[in-house]
Amino acid sequence: MPVIGELIKKAIDLGEKLNTESKPAEKQLKVLQELLDHAKDTSFGKYHGFKKIHKSKDTISSFQQKIPYHDYDAIYDLWWKKIREGHEDITWPGINRFFAVSSGTTSNSKYIPVTDDMLDAIRKTGIQQIMTLSKYDLPSDFFERQIMMLGSSTELKENNGFLEGEISGISASQIPFWFNNFYKPGPEISAIEDWDERIEKIAEQARDWDIGSISGIPSWIELMMKRVIAYHGVDNIHDIWPNLAVYTPGGVAFEPHRKSFEKNLAHPLIYIDTYLASEGFLAFQGRPDTDAMALVLDNGVFFEFVPFEPENMTESGGIHPDAKALTIAEVEENKDYILVISTVAGAWRYMIGDTVSFTNKEKAEIKITGRTKFFLNVVGSQLSVHQMDQAIEAVQEKFNIAIPEYTVSAVRENGEYLHRWYLGKDSGEADEAKITAFLDQNLQEKNKNYKVARNKALKSIEAKLIPAATFIAYNEKQKKKGGQVKFPRVMKDDVFGEWEDFVKKSSHLAEQ
Repeated sequence: MPVIGELIKKAIDLGEKLNTESKPAEKQLKVLQELLDHAKDTSFGKYHGFKKIHKSKDTISSFQQKIPYHDYDAIYDLWWKKIREGHEDITWPGINRFFAVSSGTTSNSKYIPVTDDMLDAIRKTGIQQIMTLSKYDLPSDFFERQIMMLGSSTELKENNGFLEGEISGISASQIPFWFNNFYKPGPEISAIEDWDERIEKIAEQARDWDIGSISGIPSWIELMMKRVIAYHGVDNIHDIWPNLAVYTPGGVAFEPHRKSFEKNLAHPLIYIDTYLASEGFLAFQGRPDTDAMALVLDNGVFFEFVPFEPENMTESGGIHPDAKALTIAEVEENKDYILVISTVAGAWRYMIGDTVSFTNKEKAEIKITGRTKFFLNVVGSQLSVHQMDQAIEAVQEKFNIAIPEYTVSAVRENGEYLHRWYLGKDSGEADEAKITAFLDQNLQEKNKNYKVARNKALKSIEAKLIPAATFIAYNEKQKKKGGQVKFPRVMKDDVFGEWEDFVKKSSHLAEQ
């Protein structure tokens, strides 16, 4: 039995047992009080009276009354912009070295401050997640294997005194020296900015590594595995990394990718989901008997939850100023909430853009149900990304095809609305008409609002099958390839028009 692996496993098991369990509400109150105390002398803290809020009898209520909600544009224009101009003590003490450049599904880049305190919080949460591995049936030698962390480039760009990059690249660039023996593809390869070049280097050296776990966005991890398999002329990734046992996805729901993903394996892996956003490490799957993620309630993030209802939203997609935010003690299970956070990076009552639903309130476990701007609701259908993911999973199961990517938009033609879906087919043959009928029926059965819409303003739906590679090619055309890049599940009219033009051109070129 490997001695080092056994010692590490016992240490992790002991750490998990020593981890004290206090009530979620108590953890969150302590976090908010610490945030207020640390930031009381910043420009933001002075302007909003953090000292008085901190001393008030009901800290949370006082905080909610005196601090407005912020979306990205509001907090950047009023506060974060001053940080980028070189001013100190704006929303968090001192001045941060890093800005996370968001490469999500919106067209405009966002610059999120990343403080040293946030990086410490991310590392601590990573350790918390490692501690939970004692709950999984893993052999001792697993803890001696190497970890493949495939995110964005760690070669950060200097801009006016700040270092910029995606959060995965920033985090990886700051890993402690003692972790280098475990970390793959290593600092040199991780610094390569060109995605294809980086993957080629990984393929070249893959046989020299003993990978036990992988983390990264499913579509890009799958592309990496396919290249490694092809480069070495083997049947699956386990022919190269026989000890690969754990995969930690993130950024998007894994289930729609599972069928396509597992074709690259000799056997399924243990899947442990995570919620690492540009604004912080917010949640992770903490036990094997659920696919939900537990919010990290004691490490630099204070959470609030606004019921995702029309009256709580503004016409521009923000939170209405009078909308009531609930605490972790007030939420209910199986309801959609807009996630609002305050953090050690100087985000205050910040609308991160995601919606979540609690699956287990006692354990503070959630599922991400979608994006506030990506609910498909033009004609009252109220389809969440979570519901769409589930429908695509059902399509894959019913027709025995792999659909790792899809997108949809509400299109108006001849004065009437329809939902047009593009399904990125990885393998298998199926009839578009049959898939359309099944998809429509599935959504009507699972969502009463969609069913009502189909009998009124939503006249029809279309499902078009296209090669999955088209989605990758479109990202590449938009100069968004690899790392943390996610394809939008729901597209707005103007962007959808550009997408359809690209699909038509790609189809025409394929036929020539």
